[in-house]
Amino acid sequence: MNESGCRWEDEKNDGESVHTLDIRTQFPSPQFPVIPVPHDSWRNGMAVRMPNHLGDAVMALPALGQLRRILPEHCALFVIAPVGQKALYSSLPIVDGTILLERIHSGWSREEIRNLRQYRLGVGVLFNNSLRDAMTMKLAGVGRLYGAAARCRSIFLTRSFHFPPRPVRRLAGIHQSNKCLAMARAMGAPEWDGALPEFELAPPVDELFGNITSLCEHPKLLTLASGAAYGAAKRWPSECFREVARHWIEKEDGIAVVLGSASEKGIGDEVVEGLRPTKAFNLCGKTWLAELMHLLKNSRLTVANDSGIMHLSAALGRPGIAVFGPTDYTATGPISPAWRLMYRKIDCAPCFKRECPHRNPRCIRQITPEMVIAEMRKITTGN
Repeated sequence: MNESGCRWEDEKNDGESVHTLDIRTQFPSPQFPVIPVPHDSWRNGMAVRMPNHLGDAVMALPALGQLRRILPEHCALFVIAPVGQKALYSSLPIVDGTILLERIHSGWSREEIRNLRQYRLGVGVLFNNSLRDAMTMKLAGVGRLYGAAARCRSIFLTRSFHFPPRPVRRLAGIHQSNKCLAMARAMGAPEWDGALPEFELAPPVDELFGNITSLCEHPKLLTLASGAAYGAAKRWPSECFREVARHWIEKEDGIAVVLGSASEKGIGDEVVEGLRPTKAFNLCGKTWLAELMHLLKNSRLTVANDSGIMHLSAALGRPGIAVFGPTDYTATGPISPAWRLMYRKIDCAPCFKRECPHRNPRCIRQITPEMVIAEMRKITTGN
């Protein structure tokens, strides 16, 4: 236990603890022969089935932007995504329309199929591994489908792409964004230049509800993502987030806002416990996605677990620090070199378990608040 009361396990490991990630030069995907989409195949445009989880969807944005660049002028770009992600795609000018799915785990409704069919789109890309979605897009009349070879769905794909399986207890060395970019490149898209699609957030910040506007306008806003949908093993302890927030409030004269889903409200309560209520706020479950994006966009930096909020903050151009333990930063790290990734390899990680099999998640607890605070100072001082 350190001076602040945050527990961690000492680990004899001489490896580096702080990493940065530039996916343009690091952890590339296998490359595939370039076979451009035939010009007469586009019809009215393209439909891209985006991943269901927010973090995976953000990691596909570089490839979505590249696919836009190969669309003929008369064609439109549609995305197919869960209804909860509507605000994300509404804020992207490169997207012409969305087909929103209400029940992502139980099949498309007839209305959703009709919505896709009415646009007469000639090309479809799947950035997920769903057999059902490939079948449904084909049923809805999309002529040519492209996607990863998975779940015996290649029979429905015009072209399928084979990626190596994830290694066991080793870093993959292939980033998820680069897999999507490799598929886009194989369809004729240019090499990615590192620029993300531009965001235009709506409504404007001064029209947000409640106290969201005043929080966004604070010059020293720290955002925290202390939850993680994947499981408890993936979460840095709440007391560690609390010590980071305490430092920011007391030493930097800032405010700290905990962000997350309604199911993570209890975790947020743990983080803000004992902190000044005028300086620390638990907004878990209290923001729409549009408000969440404004808070991240206006924060000085974000401290997060490996989570969708981590990815969204990075895509919105903000710096931050992410704590990794049982997951793999080389595969799912934020798509921004402005982020510091806290990770030290141990023998049993990455295991991708929701709960630590040893009942002692030392992979993530060896990262201390002092280590994170030191990186925060470097970010805020420009070192």
